[in-house]
Amino acid sequence: MKDRDLQVDNIVYPRNNLWSIVYNLLSNAIKYRSPERPLVVRINTYREDDAVVLRVEDNGLGLSQHQQPKLFTMFKRFHSHVEGTGIGLYMIKRIIENRGGRIEFESEENKGTTFKVYLQPLGFLQKEPSQGISFKQ
Repeated sequence: MKDRDLQVDNIVYPRNNLWSIVYNLLSNAIKYRSPERPLVVRINTYREDDAVVLRVEDNGLGLSQHQQPKLFTMFKRFHSHVEGTGIGLYMIKRIIENRGGRIEFESEENKGTTFKVYLQPLGFLQKEPSQGISFKQ
């Protein structure tokens, strides 16, 4: 199940960068879902101060307190039952920070993980974007 609440529909932000961020967070939610319950992913966007917040919450495997400090370490993986390189979260953290934003998360083992990405957009659009990106897509 997916659930979305988009208070911000369109922003001017490099399309490839935003696509990488969204793709990585959603694919991780799917890959690391719990086999004990149906997958639920909630996606929200909203403005907070001068940032646009992209919030992605899942009810997947989650992380232990011990694992959390290493989450954004390059090549670090916590679950071996799915394929991966351990570079995705490291890469998107770099993308976000290089553009003046930040990424935060909360996670509880066997409950799920919530990521908050604070994006510094180049601007906002009133219509469908030609140079920016739409969260509606």
